[in-house]
Amino acid sequence: MSLYNKLSVAVLPIDIAAGRKEDNLKMASDAIGNLPYGIDLAVLPELFTTAFVPDKDFCSSLAEGNDGPTMQWAFRTAKAKGAAIAGSFLARESGRLCNRAFLVEPSGDAIFYDKRHSFSIGRESEVISKGDCLPPIARFRGWNIALFVCYDLRFPAWMRNIGLKYDLMLVPANWPKSRAFAWEHLLQARAIENQAYVIGANRSGTDEYGVYDDMARIYDYNGRPLGAESRGCVHAVLSKDSLEKMRAAMPVHRDADDFILKIH
Repeated sequence: MSLYNKLSVAVLPIDIAAGRKEDNLKMASDAIGNLPYGIDLAVLPELFTTAFVPDKDFCSSLAEGNDGPTMQWAFRTAKAKGAAIAGSFLARESGRLCNRAFLVEPSGDAIFYDKRHSFSIGRESEVISKGDCLPPIARFRGWNIALFVCYDLRFPAWMRNIGLKYDLMLVPANWPKSRAFAWEHLLQARAIENQAYVIGANRSGTDEYGVYDDMARIYDYNGRPLGAESRGCVHAVLSKDSLEKMRAAMPVHRDADDFILKIH
């Protein structure tokens, strides 16, 4: 058994209040404070401090840098809780607005990823600039963790786990219940084809785009659902040994198409 075999994870499906950053940070703090004992990684929804409003001026007024209040809160909370914190926030970078995912470790180490695929149907592409870098990989407690965001889930080539670089993918999201069938099956497909665990960290509540309740998901590397609901979160314990045994028994990554490698 590996030293870091188990990873205890939780999804915090908070009900995001549009534009009310302080209220949302308080909700996130309360949710993290109520987590079961021993959680290693807590994942918040996409744009958990602001939600998305398809108005460039409004979003611009809410956007911040990596040293803004959202990330200050994340660094402080990760250190105090002794757990990694992940999610996404509305960022400003060189005059552009970005939907920026992050993972912050208790040590203060952090990675960032700007959402590649802007949801044009919901006018996100009119406000948010798409990212141009591949998702980075965090090495946390013996696990390799990749960041994606919501709509990225529909683009399997972008999420391809070339060379099994990651063991777990995080997908913060605002994915409405009207498309729940797609959400669940895309998460399962990404888990199966990439031989990795996946966390679909959806929000709760409602907004002009729909209802989001009961959409937080955790799946194993075979696309099987994991997790129990309690204390306002969905949590599960992931096994690195089980993952590695499955990969050894079914090494399908060795047969990946060469042309896919070129986009990476």
